[in-house]
Amino acid sequence: MASAQVRTVLGDIDPADLGGVCDAHDHLFFRSPLFPGQELDDLPAAIAETTAFAQLGGQAVVQWSPLGTGRRVDALAEVSRRTGVHIVAATGLHQLAHTDPALVERVRDRLAELFVDELTVGVRANDDPDGETLPIKAGMIKVAGGFHGLDPHARYVMAAAAEAHHATGAPIGIHHELGTAVLDVLDLLCGGLGVPTKSVILGHLNRSADLRLQSEAAASGAFLAFDGPSRANHATDWRLLDSLVGLAATGHASQLLLGGDTTTAAARSATGGGPGMPYLLRRIRPQLESELGTEPAAAIFRDNPARAFSYQVR
Repeated sequence: MASAQVRTVLGDIDPADLGGVCDAHDHLFFRSPLFPGQELDDLPAAIAETTAFAQLGGQAVVQWSPLGTGRRVDALAEVSRRTGVHIVAATGLHQLAHTDPALVERVRDRLAELFVDELTVGVRANDDPDGETLPIKAGMIKVAGGFHGLDPHARYVMAAAAEAHHATGAPIGIHHELGTAVLDVLDLLCGGLGVPTKSVILGHLNRSADLRLQSEAAASGAFLAFDGPSRANHATDWRLLDSLVGLAATGHASQLLLGGDTTTAAARSATGGGPGMPYLLRRIRPQLESELGTEPAAAIFRDNPARAFSYQVR
């Protein structure tokens, strides 16, 4: 059986080579109708942000921007080459609010096929599902739930994501609106569609203060992504360490992931004046080391992402 690999924009690598510090959920290129004028679409700015992250010890970034959100996979490869930072790209589809409805209609009848193709052959250029196939493969599938529930769009996309996972082995990362609908997603993806929990990454768990929900999600065996520290529109910081320390104390430290989830130009550190990607290492890492110890904190940035984003490529 083939060994597990992490599929980056510059090719497959051994999980041990992913690097010492990984930002497990972020965006170097992203656009949404919900954030007009705040698009992440500037290559020099992306290089500057990644360089600032690397100067603090960052060695890998997972970009969760799916099809239709300006993911700029060709530019991701350039950022990786210029900075030496490993980057994983995503296929998948976001909520309708973040995606052009016309694009959704174009891909609806071939969604699983498109996901598989982008994971195994190459990602489409310019977010055009009928455009040129780039010699760059996605390494994960990004989908999204809704606020305290799953609408028909979410269920359809998750069904396609599950089909693509079964065909390729790729992990599935989920946007949870304000940290909700976590159990609905687990019921559908894992209970109904047969995706193993070790291949599921539950995102935005820091956006909900429900510690019981976080514990129940952890008990499933899925990876738990705490992302978006110090975002102005989410009061997450004061909850973050309590959640991480509590989950580690109950035996779930090996499932924890951390990311910056930078989605607007203003949130960037290097060019926008925001916390950006470096905040994870400048502020969150020393706090986590103080609470958990140096090695357990390092494992959250190093070992956990290597397992979460590696799979036996089929």
